[in-house]
Amino acid sequence: MIGGQFQIFLDTGLLFYSLNNFFKRIVILVLPFLYAHHNIPVHLQKPTVRIPGKPGISALFSHNLDDVVVHPDGSIWFTDPGYGAIILYEGQRSDTGSAQPYQKEAVYRLDAKTGQLSKVAEEPFKPNGLAFSPDYKKIYIADSGITHYPNAKNIVWQYDLKGDKLSNPRALIDMELNGRTGFPDGLRVDTEGNIWVGAGWVGEGYDGVQVFAPDDGQRIGQIRLPECCANLCFGGKKRNRLFMTASQSLYAVYVETQGAHIC
Repeated sequence: MIGGQFQIFLDTGLLFYSLNNFFKRIVILVLPFLYAHHNIPVHLQKPTVRIPGKPGISALFSHNLDDVVVHPDGSIWFTDPGYGAIILYEGQRSDTGSAQPYQKEAVYRLDAKTGQLSKVAEEPFKPNGLAFSPDYKKIYIADSGITHYPNAKNIVWQYDLKGDKLSNPRALIDMELNGRTGFPDGLRVDTEGNIWVGAGWVGEGYDGVQVFAPDDGQRIGQIRLPECCANLCFGGKKRNRLFMTASQSLYAVYVETQGAHIC
């Protein structure tokens, strides 16, 4: 059994995570990064990780936790694409002299037992959504780097996962469809291992959710929406109802599969 509570503070941003009795309770709350309410220069703001009973730990991410998943060992894995340090919509526009925020965009792992925060991957230009395979032997990471890096590609990365280490990064999924391509955002995996990816920023016939096979990354399905789909998750008693957060709407549809994980 895994128990405990963790809090990650990013100024006014807060992630609250609680695990009790094999993930019977998981709560995640992210508040807006309202830097305008602070009289502290952005470059002096220090995100920290605090665990009850342990000293605060200086974090390394650029004021922008994007997506988060929880491993059965209690560790928290999250992405930092850095948007909160370079655009007003998600934080504060900082003048770093380049498209990159204060440090390289990356993926991090927070150890549940020690509180150690580790950088585990930095190949994606801007790591965004992430999800584990059903057997937790692989992790998939969306790359939305095309928003700021001309050399980036609209892809989903695959890594092998063993313990607390990632290896063998490769581009598994190419988001191009009929000559058009948008970038991937949030993603989830079903019990068969298929990867469901929120996609958009292209238009009719593309925006929505796209489904890919885990072995070769081929597109095997699509849910078309009239808006971009930023994130998604499986819910309901049987985890067979797909919830999709779009630009201004929340959509839901029952599917003949189930989400592989609670989170």
